Amino acid sequence: MNIIAWVILGLLAGALAKAVYPGHQSGGTISTIILGIVGAFIGGTLFTLIRTGTLQLTAATLSIPGLLVAVIGAIIAIYLWTLFQRSSRV
Repeated sequence: MNIIAWVILGLLAGALAKAVYPGHQSGGTISTIILGIVGAFIGGTLFTLIRTGTLQLTAATLSIPGLLVAVIGAIIAIYLWTLFQRSSRV
């Protein structure tokens, strides 16, 4: 998948995940794109692990099922990021 498709998928997945996830998340467009791209890798890897039973670093594709997997991965990434921010504040 080329970089333009990753940016588009990242923007869509990050924006949808921020809209679905409860609470306020800080960050602008760049952080949303990065969050979505990380979410695509998390979701794609988890989907591959569940489907095949092997752990491979894969990204979701720019399609409707790929977008759903990327949004789920981005929600996981938001959760992990909020946990990291809370522990670093203490």
